[in-house]
Amino acid sequence: MPIHETARVVIVGAGLAALYAALKLAPRPVVMLSPEVLGTGASSAWAQGGVAAAMDPADSAEAHAADTLRAGAGTVDASVAARVARAARAHILDLTDLGTPFDRGADGSYVMSREAAHSFARVVRVKGDQAGAEIMQALVAQVRATPSVQVLEDVLATGLEVSDGRVTGVRLQGARGGSAPILLRAPAVLLAGGGSGGLYALTTNPRRIRGQVIGMAARAGAVIADPEFVQFHPTAIDVGEDPAPLATEALRGEGAVLINREGTRFMVEVHPDAELAPRDVVARAVFSQTRLGLRPMLDTRAVLGARITTLFPAVAGACRKAGIDPVHQPIPVAAAAHYHMGGIATDAQGRASLGNLWVCGEAASTGLHGANRLASNGLLEALVYARAAALDIAAALPEWTADAPAVALRVEEGAQAPDETATSALRHLMTADVGVIRTAEGLRRALAGIARLEAASRCETFRNMCATATLIAAAALLREESRGAHCRADSPETSGATGARTRITLAQALALRASIVEKELA
Repeated sequence: MPIHETARVVIVGAGLAALYAALKLAPRPVVMLSPEVLGTGASSAWAQGGVAAAMDPADSAEAHAADTLRAGAGTVDASVAARVARAARAHILDLTDLGTPFDRGADGSYVMSREAAHSFARVVRVKGDQAGAEIMQALVAQVRATPSVQVLEDVLATGLEVSDGRVTGVRLQGARGGSAPILLRAPAVLLAGGGSGGLYALTTNPRRIRGQVIGMAARAGAVIADPEFVQFHPTAIDVGEDPAPLATEALRGEGAVLINREGTRFMVEVHPDAELAPRDVVARAVFSQTRLGLRPMLDTRAVLGARITTLFPAVAGACRKAGIDPVHQPIPVAAAAHYHMGGIATDAQGRASLGNLWVCGEAASTGLHGANRLASNGLLEALVYARAAALDIAAALPEWTADAPAVALRVEEGAQAPDETATSALRHLMTADVGVIRTAEGLRRALAGIARLEAASRCETFRNMCATATLIAAAALLREESRGAHCRADSPETSGATGARTRITLAQALALRASIVEKELA
């Protein structure tokens, strides 16, 4: 395997967290590894709602933290929630200075949306449902103009080199497959490569976001936290697309309601907050309607009418593409894998359990989200921990040179790309048995199925996906209760108001998986 050395900090990923960290590390030289053209293919660009922050004088960081704790179903780290909520305002002002065109009122104040489980309208938005795309556009422009940041596009990280408990390098290959692996050694590695929603057949995540970054860290020995907590968004637009377009929660904040094919507004009977109940509650209700054949739909007609086309252009555009007129028709929806609360366990500085390894963004598990992420806290967490990790990396590497040579990689033929048939089988298995509603029987079936798929593959990227899938299913099997986004039909009760966070290694998950396979073969 060819080996390259660099004095630059290596950032794996190209979403909001990666871009923001690169800017906060400047003028220290970094190299960003992006599997696609910068600004495309990242979940951040698809985020419709915005960034949660107490910008209104009548709101407060304390109220924001309290809502985060309530939504997280007893497993949120209260100190993390307080710290992140306090930092939110400064990051909104920073993004504004970096060129993000947040919606503003005539008096210059930020226009805020209210989303589920928030006690206040505190989601800072851009053009209604364009927050992720607009923030990404502003940050990409800044990164392109920053001399210390080198961007390598069409490059995919497949593994970590570890020596004496410290990460010393990243294994890479061409993102389009068919290239031999290359080892890039660096003084520090920051993983910011997204979550795991694409491990499911029904997802709102970009096609490439399939748990690979979490999996490669787990295979290197990193501790993983809360992998069983996968959030399913209740209003993915159900028109058979992969990935599914998203109907932002802000629509329900504006007063849109959920009905079924019979015209019944079913959330009224489910929760006092109806459509603005926590996401896990709404997702299970939508899933139940789907399973009963009642075709759940989001009805924006009375509250928005023709205004949906100007206030929420992304949603209106997705509807038009699918042949739906949201001005006159309700929008068919389904619960889809959307956000992974779990991930690589990190501390307040974004440090993982392995030395020389930092993590931020959806691949990290910081303790902020608990068992059920509060709406629009995802982008906020990415910003807070990208900055924290950047500052900590700078402190850990006091000696650096401003003229570190650019990384030059030569991609050669040889590596194997994931088999689409095996990938599809894995995704359908996860949706069937590790989805919105889970049982011990289904989870054991899933673990055995993942083992068979992994054994038949030599592809490192697919093995990373299988590692993350194994961690999700194993942790879900071990948590014999229902809490937040983790719902066990065979253990429907929640074991107390507060619960312990999961800490697990891949070795532990694989041991559980092996015991299930052994019993299956006996």
